[in-house]
Amino acid sequence: MNTVGNTIFITGGSSGIGQALAHRWHDLGNTVIVAGRRCSALQETIEGRPSMAFYELDITDPDAIATVARRLIAEHPDLNVLVNCAGISGVEDPTIARDLSRTERMIETNLLGPIRMVDALVEHLKDRPAAAIVMVSSGTGFVPYPGAPTYSASKAALHSYTVSLRARLRNVPQVIEIIPPQVATDLLEGLKDSPFSVPLAKFADDVMAQLIAHPSADEIVVDEVKPFRFAERDGKVDEIVRDMLAGT
Repeated sequence: MNTVGNTIFITGGSSGIGQALAHRWHDLGNTVIVAGRRCSALQETIEGRPSMAFYELDITDPDAIATVARRLIAEHPDLNVLVNCAGISGVEDPTIARDLSRTERMIETNLLGPIRMVDALVEHLKDRPAAAIVMVSSGTGFVPYPGAPTYSASKAALHSYTVSLRARLRNVPQVIEIIPPQVATDLLEGLKDSPFSVPLAKFADDVMAQLIAHPSADEIVVDEVKPFRFAERDGKVDEIVRDMLAGT
């Protein structure tokens, strides 16, 4: 992925990891368009930043995705990078019957949203120079967090889909997976204050450093997520799950 000269569209770009990466790409001189559900948050994200724009988008709405994709291509024909960062989480206890509405929305947001977004833009991206599709998954896609089983499962599925997409596209466009550890965001209550959370600014800086140093990388794996990413290889999955379960 090129460092500069891109026109980048980021879902979930009005807060958390999406916003932090949007600002860093913009600081490097790229044109950046962010999308999210809250207009006020989107306006704050682009305030004072030329070459940034936004679209309101509910990633769970297929019709909205199609509409925004058409507008993007018409209004930003140089678009060459899609970043799927929108995501939601939630603590669940799957051992008891419960309201599954939040669970279903997680699947819609974290898995079907990126799949639909890729579907809407892949034909355009295949014709753009230096094009890339970036998927933001999670370390819990490799070792599930027992307190958030649906979130973990959705990210595991997103990783699997990303591998298949990369194989089919054969790097035209390039397909990159960013794998976050636990980051200090609002994704779950308490993450910002947890001593185990990686500061958001540090995570975003480390991601950008890797993208710059390794522009052809398939995966961006920061140091803090390596125990999760390589847990299966190292025979550590059960041990890490037990440790997390003890803390739930």
